[in-house]
Amino acid sequence: MTDTTVRIDGNTLRLPGGVAVRFIRTLRLPERGTHALPPGLGEFPVRRVADYGDAVPEAWRARGGVMLPVYLREAMWLSFAGTSEPAALQVGVGKVCAVSGRPWSDRLERGPQNYVVLPRQPWLDGINSGKGTVRQFVAVPLGLGATVEGQVTGEEVWGGVQLQSFPLNDRELARWREEQRRRAERARSAVPFGAVHDGPALMSAPPAPGAAPAYGAAPGAARRAAAAMGLGVGGSLRQEVYEDDRPPAAWSERPAGRVFVHLVTPPQWRRITGEAAPPSPVDRAAYTRAGLPWFDYYDQDARDLDPADTLQEVRPAGDWLGDDHEPWQAPSPHQVKPLGDASGAPVRDGEW
Repeated sequence: MTDTTVRIDGNTLRLPGGVAVRFIRTLRLPERGTHALPPGLGEFPVRRVADYGDAVPEAWRARGGVMLPVYLREAMWLSFAGTSEPAALQVGVGKVCAVSGRPWSDRLERGPQNYVVLPRQPWLDGINSGKGTVRQFVAVPLGLGATVEGQVTGEEVWGGVQLQSFPLNDRELARWREEQRRRAERARSAVPFGAVHDGPALMSAPPAPGAAPAYGAAPGAARRAAAAMGLGVGGSLRQEVYEDDRPPAAWSERPAGRVFVHLVTPPQWRRITGEAAPPSPVDRAAYTRAGLPWFDYYDQDARDLDPADTLQEVRPAGDWLGDDHEPWQAPSPHQVKPLGDASGAPVRDGEW
């Protein structure tokens, strides 16, 4: 029988088929303008809902999955580093697809595409709402209508984040593994020249400080109603969501595994787990003034998906929560580091 188990490895969610997902804390960007990719400021801690018994709301126990603490208007991005084999991953925000804007589905679709392709898509910072851009994921409470779910469906029922993975079918996976085996053999037979350099982990950062995991309900924790949180959107970021270049028949027809990710307020996190939530992130102006890097990712062999019509109409969280008074200082050009393929001008060849 195929294993459909989702596991937690540290703060990494491991879905069947080799998919690895981490939730990364980051700087929330202004809701006006388009910006470079913000840095990672550590991982959100992730805990299993089932480990905390009656300390979690009954609705969460029914949905299962995991939970993580997030501040009001805190921004996050999803990292897929560590994914070991090709996979199609669906990402839902309140059971609205973050790629297509369509309702959550247990099938892969191409018109429009309702998934990202791993490992080609290294991360996802927001919803697919513009050509070559996304709108940043930002945590907001349910009940105001500010979530993507509320704006697209007119209701706020689910909140949280939903993930569902599809591996290649057996034939395509066997073919891919054989290609990898042959590539590894060629690499071993090649004569090395100079030192091997694996490249810097530019987008990673140490986990934010916090208490050790506390399994089971925190002492004296009372069962409470859910302080429901979902994802709305913030500023626009320069990031492409890549089109799948495999035929639809290459993928399994059914998902290999799925998980519901509950978003918990810091006070509720402490009541449930006995842990302190990570401190609120550094403000973005201080980060930029310190000369620390921002990022620009480009893949010359991949094609960007068209923006989703429904997601283009999603309004930023500030329309409900008020103006953003956090100071903003744009990074200087030398602070923006290119990742992936260089996107500059082509190099001219000559006679030689």
